[in-house]
Amino acid sequence: MQFQIGNTKITILKGDITQQDTEAIVNAANSSLMGGGGVDGAIHRAGGRQILDECKEIVARQGPCPTGKAVITGGGRLKARYVIHAVGPVWRGGEAGEDELLRQAYLSALDLAAERGIKSLSFPAISTGAYRFPKDRAARIALSTVAEYVKARPFKEIRFVLFSDEDLEMYERAATPLKRSQYLQADSRSVKLGDNRLKTRELLD
Repeated sequence: MQFQIGNTKITILKGDITQQDTEAIVNAANSSLMGGGGVDGAIHRAGGRQILDECKEIVARQGPCPTGKAVITGGGRLKARYVIHAVGPVWRGGEAGEDELLRQAYLSALDLAAERGIKSLSFPAISTGAYRFPKDRAARIALSTVAEYVKARPFKEIRFVLFSDEDLEMYERAATPLKRSQYLQADSRSVKLGDNRLKTRELLD
């Protein structure tokens, strides 16, 4: 699935995030930044020792990465030039501020990318693996956070790279209102025909 939000192309696909050719990919990291299972482990394995070495330097300098924050390293052997390590929350039933912490993890990654002039970025489904964040809820937070952000600070492309058919379906379902909203905004612009101004929607009816 692809659609536009302003000047930013949003792509939702099933695939391997370690193989993405965007300028940066986002790692669903833990606070230690030392790698782990799932996406985190896959990125460290594919990127090689350089990523872990840079993570160790960051931790030695500033300590573990807090939940909701992110740090950036080089991409090592990956196609992506950078890896942005974003720490999402562990799901604790929804009463511990998990929604806002997940939102902050996405915002922190976006801010780091924007500060570096990165124009294309691939996200996994942060916190939905071992951290057990409900997948449909996480998809809505991810998409709405990115959609609001790129209206003010556009990218060339944001990708959501999902591991399973189930994840893909949930993201596509969560994206439908955003696609409809963008269509209606474009659809309601006035166009001039001779001396008459007609709504685009009226022309389509």
